Amino acid sequence: MTVVRDFAALPAHERDAAYDNTRAVHDSARQLRAFDERSGRMAALGHAQLDIRYGPSERQVFDFFPGNQEEPTLLFIHGGYWQMRHKNTFRFIAEGANQHGLHVALLGYTLAPQSSLRGIVEQVRMGIAAVAAHARQEGGSGKILLCGWSAGGHLVAMALGSPDVVAGLGVSGIYDLEPIRHTYLNQALGLDAGEAQALSPIALPACGKPFVIAHGAAELPHLQAQSTAFAAYRQLCPGAVIAVPGADHFSILNALAAPQGLLLQALITTAANHPHGLGAQPGACAG
Repeated sequence: MTVVRDFAALPAHERDAAYDNTRAVHDSARQLRAFDERSGRMAALGHAQLDIRYGPSERQVFDFFPGNQEEPTLLFIHGGYWQMRHKNTFRFIAEGANQHGLHVALLGYTLAPQSSLRGIVEQVRMGIAAVAAHARQEGGSGKILLCGWSAGGHLVAMALGSPDVVAGLGVSGIYDLEPIRHTYLNQALGLDAGEAQALSPIALPACGKPFVIAHGAAELPHLQAQSTAFAAYRQLCPGAVIAVPGADHFSILNALAAPQGLLLQALITTAANHPHGLGAQPGACAG
């Protein structure tokens, strides 16, 4: 299954524009500045645990915002097409989940081209295990509600089978890398056809754990198609599909950060209502 047939046949400028979210959202710079400001306030809180190391590379660190005893941890993976952005910009994601008593963590990883995409996936899996262990040390259950935005959505789908993960949320995710291979984004990624298939969640066996697939109703059509195609691929698997009304590629994150945000509520509810979810013991993916 592919997201868009004959994508490679489109003119180069059309292929590049199809995934250029920063240019497509007229106030993307303002929104990112607001994210930084909100995240700065979260970092200044007395209980914030910042830059806990889980690997040797500079970006192999995570932040941890403790919640209540025996609660699971919402673990967020940032986007930026695997080659931009930083976890620090997205600390504001912890706002709503912390108010629900959840622990919250944000995971950093080495960006391309300093790391291959395969290497990034392995770092994320390593980071999930480290966060779960730290959460247990802090009195949490160690169960992980894994969520990610844009490229982070791809990384969530790739790591959903990690033993500590009970449910996932992909926000505006990338699930088929073949179109990406034909855009400017591949200059840093260096994907060939074989790697694109091997690292595309839509080309791999579906994981049976619950997974919420979300996108903004005001996002680029090709990006929405990524979510739609992956939802069709997972139609026999547990989860939900949500198009957030009026949301663009950046504003959609407010539906995760707000205490009553649509995406935060969907992730919590989906995890709680499924046998693989919050009432079950974490384990390997059911396939």
